[in-house]
Amino acid sequence: MSQAPPPLGTPVLRREGRDKVTGTARYAAEHTPPGCLYGRPVPATIARGRVSAIHTDEALALPGVRAVLTHENAPRLKQPDDPILAVLQDDRVPHRGWHIALVVADTLEQARAGAEALRISYEPAGHDVLLTEDHPGLYTPKIVNGDYPAVRERGDADRAFATAPVQVDVTYTLGALHNHPMEPHASTAQWTDDGRLTVHDAGQGSTKVRDSLAIAFGLRPQQVTVVSEHVGGGFGSKGTPRPQAVLAAMAARHTGHPVKIALPRRQMAAVVGHRAPTVQHVRLGADLDGTLTSVTHEVVTQTSTIKEFVEQAAVPTRVMYGSAHSRTAHRVTALDVPSPSWMRAPGETPGLYALESAMDELASALGMDPVELRLRNDPVTEPDSGRPFSSRGLAACLEKGAARFGWYERDARPAVREEGPLLLGTGVAAATYPVYILASSASAHAAPDGSYLIRVNATDIGTGARTVLAQIAASVLETPVENVRIDIGNSELPDAPLAGGSSGTASWGWSVHKASTDLLRQLRERTGPLPAGGLTAFADTEQETSAKSPYARHAFGAHFAEVAVDSRTGEVRVRRMLGVFAAGRILNPRTARSQFTGGMTMGIGMALTESSTMDPAFGDFTESDLASYHVPVCADVPDIEVDWIDEIDPHLNPMGSKGIGEIGIVGAAAAVGNAVRHATGVRLRSLPITPDTLLPYLL
Repeated sequence: MSQAPPPLGTPVLRREGRDKVTGTARYAAEHTPPGCLYGRPVPATIARGRVSAIHTDEALALPGVRAVLTHENAPRLKQPDDPILAVLQDDRVPHRGWHIALVVADTLEQARAGAEALRISYEPAGHDVLLTEDHPGLYTPKIVNGDYPAVRERGDADRAFATAPVQVDVTYTLGALHNHPMEPHASTAQWTDDGRLTVHDAGQGSTKVRDSLAIAFGLRPQQVTVVSEHVGGGFGSKGTPRPQAVLAAMAARHTGHPVKIALPRRQMAAVVGHRAPTVQHVRLGADLDGTLTSVTHEVVTQTSTIKEFVEQAAVPTRVMYGSAHSRTAHRVTALDVPSPSWMRAPGETPGLYALESAMDELASALGMDPVELRLRNDPVTEPDSGRPFSSRGLAACLEKGAARFGWYERDARPAVREEGPLLLGTGVAAATYPVYILASSASAHAAPDGSYLIRVNATDIGTGARTVLAQIAASVLETPVENVRIDIGNSELPDAPLAGGSSGTASWGWSVHKASTDLLRQLRERTGPLPAGGLTAFADTEQETSAKSPYARHAFGAHFAEVAVDSRTGEVRVRRMLGVFAAGRILNPRTARSQFTGGMTMGIGMALTESSTMDPAFGDFTESDLASYHVPVCADVPDIEVDWIDEIDPHLNPMGSKGIGEIGIVGAAAAVGNAVRHATGVRLRSLPITPDTLLPYLL
């Protein structure tokens, strides 16, 4: 009699897949309580200033319009824990697109008509929305996103660079990028007579949304329930509560009815965060054998006047390559722009584009193979801290990827491989992403019928969290995965952190593993049948996760790309990509492959299609919909291959896993850019690489 395969490490089918493809999975905007009204936020149309008047009479006279909320009549909030949630509290306009009113009506169409009927007067003020490398408002913050120090120095980077026999001194410029999940940001809010608030929200963590709403409305957390049963993507933009949740709750309190708000896509660029633009100056000094002697990575970026958010683009440079002398630093300026925030692998994605492009330039200057250059500078300990790595699979990823891709068969000379009018080239880039593990809690229940129930307030944003958590529990409980039910996505469940920073499975899974282990102990110690109510074990991992690890814990990867560039039009097509990753134990190959592939696809978009332009006169992003902001579609995505290293790391969590949601995008754009350079001999230092930017160099 054959045994069933162990639950962990097998390609178990995604549990919610059928619900999603049949349309039975319910998202935040698909909850419609009886008497539900619809809200339409109204964005400011000036870049900075104040609202002098909002004339609501014409809007209120329209059929179905129930209310117009402005700063003059909206419910007063307590001090929110995030200033972007302080909507309709005063007449200020900190940036174009800031919500200054909300129209509430019986139908969505009526709410939209009411919003268009509002007559609004402003007192504009001068605005500053353009980032420059020498902006007079630049300053050095204390910390950057992730609570990393803004500046780190080892040795004397300037002196070492000046004496290096081979030098690369380059600047890379990246514009803003936008998350654009398929599901817009949406919330449906309802108050009960006893003052309780229930919100169905499109967020990456309903525990956090619950806590923020409780603070904003002066409630105890126990008075707020937030449900995020299914979430249609987020990529970081739903990692913190967004204004629509507060607006829906305000409108529901004001009208006495449930209120639903789904942000129009054109409004999202201004209010749900974005990847901040960066100007990155990289200087690499090396000996003739390719050994790095000096690494400098200086970043200039922007934040808003509402809050400080500093993209930590130089931080991954502190991890990647060994060098006796190094300086990594960030400067930022507060502009009259929307607040930047998290976008898939914040910091690492733009930072590794600059560093890995500069490494390719250094390889060219040395006449050395780019893979060999990276292998030669692979450090034994983390350069920034000196701590040993819990595991570092970069070299294995590069070597396995080079062999599988056929890397060493290429002609290293640029612009020599032709196929009719097409110029062909290949590129490589390395990747890294830190291991984040946060405190989480979970419960595990055994029923008399032999089934199990795991309860944890995890959020599945399309990653397959339900599936892998069931696998973790089943593995501990030594039962088929079909015997385990998973309850997630509700703030009344045991508290858990958000789905972000590639920390979800590591954090939630640890608490599930711990609760399941305790439950298994109870079951083994018990004799006789279970009581009618079954047995329950509860666990939290605060004690385990609060201690600082003596190890530097990171995932690593290597991207290989082949492109074809049309010499007549400047069009770039990615022909094939290979990503090889070292991310601890892969718990579910099927869902992991999907995550890696998704990240690499976003990297293609970053390299070739995605662009967001700030209009200096109007102070807004001109590409504010999917017709103008070009995310990759099926025709843009080649045959993407994914592989990984069987990495055993005992210093992570009981499952031995690292996060995989973000490592796939890190380095991908650099690999494509390096391939374009190899194909054409042209080095462009700004993304995306589009026909209009490339063609002038080909003619």
